[in-house]
Amino acid sequence: MQDIKTSRHTWIDGLRLCAGVSMVGLHATSNSAGLPFPEAAAAERIAPMLLRAVLYTARTELFLLISVFLLLLSLDRRPRGYRATIAQQARRLLPPFVFWTLFYALYNLLKAGAFNYHPQALDQLTDPVAWAGFLLLGDVKYHMHFIPTLIGLLLLYPLFLAAVTRPWMGILVILGLLAKWHLDAWAYRTLWDSPSLPYVLRVIKILSYSGYGFAAAALAGLWLRHGSKLAMRTLWPLLAICAVFALVLMWLKLQTMAIVIQTGAWAYGNEPGYWADFLMPLVLMSLAMLLCGLNWPEKLAVWAPYSFGIYLCHPIFLDLAEIFIPAGWSPNLNIATKIAFALPMTICLIRTIACSQHLGWTIGLGQLPQVTLPKRRSLRP
Repeated sequence: MQDIKTSRHTWIDGLRLCAGVSMVGLHATSNSAGLPFPEAAAAERIAPMLLRAVLYTARTELFLLISVFLLLLSLDRRPRGYRATIAQQARRLLPPFVFWTLFYALYNLLKAGAFNYHPQALDQLTDPVAWAGFLLLGDVKYHMHFIPTLIGLLLLYPLFLAAVTRPWMGILVILGLLAKWHLDAWAYRTLWDSPSLPYVLRVIKILSYSGYGFAAAALAGLWLRHGSKLAMRTLWPLLAICAVFALVLMWLKLQTMAIVIQTGAWAYGNEPGYWADFLMPLVLMSLAMLLCGLNWPEKLAVWAPYSFGIYLCHPIFLDLAEIFIPAGWSPNLNIATKIAFALPMTICLIRTIACSQHLGWTIGLGQLPQVTLPKRRSLRP
């Protein structure tokens, strides 16, 4: 066992890295259109969907939980007001978001040209409605939605502070997900042809995800009060309960993936799968916190800062792989090639960016470049 004082955040580093790397595998386990290889035989979808079931335990929701958790720990160490806190988060998140939004708006033309929708992609560059979606929803690329959602969630952080001293409020995650299930169905049914649908869905998402905020705050409160005792053997019963819960959720995920394997379509309407997908990140984080006293590899602290960059940059190389992979390849070969190419290339790119004095900020590392304005000359003699 490690001293809790030296290992208390290594488990968080492990979660951050797990979430970042899993995104590469997750997005690689679908075809170029984001579908579960509907053109393939059902037997050819078995391995890809089993891999996806495992990788989908670390969804973007895990990033949200970690972000709120770390913010509340930071506020405990260094209390500050709402304006200062939000300004700090905005400086950390908005510049990279704007940079990569502009980058992907142009980079998308490459894949659009390869898959014959170049005119539509080009039209988006001059469409104010499309740009509103890019900047407010993050829909310029399938992964960019995370940052606007996180910012919306962080705006609500004063509400979550109540759960720091009242851990029972973490149960609000259940109510939030229940509300999301029903409100999403209502929105799709009522606003299907309306341009307001994606915005309504995002508001529903942020408000319902406040449950994750309360859950993260509950974990933060438990950590602040009992972190030094989490390695005690008395916690093994609680660890066993969490492990059993994780196994049940994984079983539900596998049942959902069985439907996907059979049909070749995502099982969006499968309610057990919905609960398994959205509760698993919280269970994973709880398990990691209970295991914080183990000998987590110290290298995690070295690699974890790159997790944000992995998340932001991996579509660059997934797109390239999808462009050059022949159409007739099997799903297994398709996925293996994409992961084998995209993951190491992404790591090489972000390590290069991290070493740049001028670009490190684009992946959350380094300071924003300082713009020095020239001094005005005095007109006095």
